[in-house]
Amino acid sequence: MNKKNKYIYSLEIEGMKCCMCEAHINDVIRKNFNVKKVKSSYKKKNTIIIANEELDVNMIKVVISGTGYELKNVEVNKDE
Repeated sequence: MNKKNKYIYSLEIEGMKCCMCEAHINDVIRKNFNVKKVKSSYKKKNTIIIANEELDVNMIKVVISGTGYELKNVEVNKDE
């Protein structure tokens, strides 16, 4: 059985203040990328993205900066 690779992106985002901010980030990620799951937490100042394919990290930066929030860091892990 061939298991698909899974990419896990951990984004550190500054500026989220409430659950509406979380929803805004989640919506813009879903709109711009083919993702399996996205979950944001304003309390933890992060967003976790799970995708079956590699995403363009520079494009993630552009999309997040367009929301008015500040992307501080991106970590990528590949789960095979």
